[in-house]
Amino acid sequence: MHKFQGVDYYNIDSLLSGEEVLVRNTVREFVDDNVLPIIEKHNRAGTFPMDLIPEMAQLGMFGATLPARYGCAGMNNVAYGLVMQELERGDSGVRSFASVQSGLVMYPIHAYGSEEQKDFWLPQLAKGEKVGCFGLTEPDFGSNPGGMITRAEEVGDGYLINGAKMWITNGTLADVAVVWAKLNGGVRGFLVEKGTKGFSAPEMKGKHSLRASVTSELIFQDVHISKANILPNGSGLKLPLSCLSQARYGIAWGAVGAAMACYDAALQYSKSRIQFDKPIASFQLTQEKLVEMVVEITKAQLLVLQLGRLKDAGKVRFQQISMAKRNNVYQALKIAREARSILGANGILDEYPVMRHAANLESVLTYEGTHEMHTLIVGEDITGIPAFS
Repeated sequence: MHKFQGVDYYNIDSLLSGEEVLVRNTVREFVDDNVLPIIEKHNRAGTFPMDLIPEMAQLGMFGATLPARYGCAGMNNVAYGLVMQELERGDSGVRSFASVQSGLVMYPIHAYGSEEQKDFWLPQLAKGEKVGCFGLTEPDFGSNPGGMITRAEEVGDGYLINGAKMWITNGTLADVAVVWAKLNGGVRGFLVEKGTKGFSAPEMKGKHSLRASVTSELIFQDVHISKANILPNGSGLKLPLSCLSQARYGIAWGAVGAAMACYDAALQYSKSRIQFDKPIASFQLTQEKLVEMVVEITKAQLLVLQLGRLKDAGKVRFQQISMAKRNNVYQALKIAREARSILGANGILDEYPVMRHAANLESVLTYEGTHEMHTLIVGEDITGIPAFS
């Protein structure tokens, strides 16, 4: 079996620190040894590979950029991005699990939670002993989260939550949900624990995409939580949107990994597939496709590397994250489709990873902000004119 050697046409490794390369190579080996041998089975069955969670935790993949006092790895943002890249080279569903646990659950608890909440939840989430999910999107409000109808009402000894969330990664698995609801007209975050009366998280079935990932609804029917379960530090829509920026950052890196996997599969296949007495890699049209792939991968790598450096310097803007998410996912999907065409009919078989990545990327293009919404975010930034309404 061909062993993945990486895709680095511009010697981008020379721009990485030794620690960043070590992190990348460690996760690359983990994906080769633990994800790739089992992921097609889980994709067929529509199940998430739960056995991966303890080793992912042991390697420091959850909340990787958070402080060591909570049992986290304290990586810089470039190293974390490389983790996301390699996980998505395995499967978007595996990267999504880590993205949600890190950027959408641990990040808001760390940024907006009380010291008691941080001390209780973050070490358990870092160890993979607890799983979390993030409840913002609703059945009728995706791109317009400010229209949410989920409500929290203050009662004598806590809060009463009513409403529903949809398209929630890890929802059915989660021990705790970071839920965003309107309280007195403003948006607040709440920690809703599994088993709370009136709270249910049915899994959504019938997906053709992200099949090795658990996607759920969250339903709240007079769910009573204590006052200790509200995130006390801050209010407003800017809080959940800041969490989305963390997740989008990881997605921008992850898409590079999916693109790499598809390009590598197409390149290896084209050199071994014989037609008209020679490998199809010798044909001009095939070479053109491969060149377009490696050019876009290289551009995407440079985009996220500079994004990570800006993030580590505390200078990144959310519009820059939108640009990277928009470009890298769009190009990865194009690469997956081109790779499928090089593989011909074999491209639809799960002997190869290409069709699985293509199907997954259709979802990645949509979640955490659609391609169109990120276009408008960048458009407003460069023109100063909002086109949302």
